[in-house]
Amino acid sequence: MTTETDGSVLDPATLDQWYCIQNLAEIPPSGLTTRLLGQDIFITGGAAPMARCGDRELPVRKRYGYLWVTLGAPNTDVPHISEADEPDRRYVPCGAVKVKSSAPRVIENFLDMAHFPFVHTDILGSEEHSEVETYKCEIRRDVDEVWATDCVFTQPQAAKSASGAIRTDYIYRITTPFTVLLYKTCPMSETRWDVICLFVQPMEPGLCRAHPVMFLLDETSTDADLIGFQQVIFLQDRIILENQRPRLLPLEPRFETPTRADASSIAYRRWLKEKGCVYGTTLGPADTFTVTAA
Repeated sequence: MTTETDGSVLDPATLDQWYCIQNLAEIPPSGLTTRLLGQDIFITGGAAPMARCGDRELPVRKRYGYLWVTLGAPNTDVPHISEADEPDRRYVPCGAVKVKSSAPRVIENFLDMAHFPFVHTDILGSEEHSEVETYKCEIRRDVDEVWATDCVFTQPQAAKSASGAIRTDYIYRITTPFTVLLYKTCPMSETRWDVICLFVQPMEPGLCRAHPVMFLLDETSTDADLIGFQQVIFLQDRIILENQRPRLLPLEPRFETPTRADASSIAYRRWLKEKGCVYGTTLGPADTFTVTAA
């Protein structure tokens, strides 16, 4: 790992990841080109989709209705989501949102409960209930993931299926540096969780696409309503993310002051640093202004 970076270093830890890059149903017959880690990736669809970077054919996976590729040689597969195999769940892909921010910043924002009352007012939070209660966060070495548990927040409308304010339980599971899952209280069941996934595609150091996908227990809402609800929330986040400075995620804690509510962010940054996964990050504010999003 280098001691200084502009966020564009293609380190082995970044290369050796599986990346969600495209909804399979939205690949035209002629194929399309997208960006991943500063490289052009040409993909074709059909029963046996393919992906190429220049003259090189890339390994691919089909998971959760999406095409996943790697530029390296991962020693693991695409993250497993057991809820995706449950037949009574609604599978709801929510489109792709391009964000002028680094992929690690987008993951970190997804973990942040403190902004709920102020960014998602009267949906995920309210100013009269703005406190983030103490929760547990750990790097689980046996599975190489970051988990935040015992997260609780009072939300005016926690989900499209919610009929009023509820005290919502959250579990965050960061499966890879660019993939995060949220398990949350399901208004339709007392024993099972709704699952919201965010698969982030780092296009450039300061530019990415987010692919939100939900696996829900909801028999009444339409797909359009479910997608609309999630997109409203994410577009509110995009405004904050695109105005956040530095655009890249600082790995050194002294450059941003954490609070008790930032336990998951602290663990995530420490995990990235341990891995040497530096793409889209910075070690200090001096080198964050050398990167301009495309």
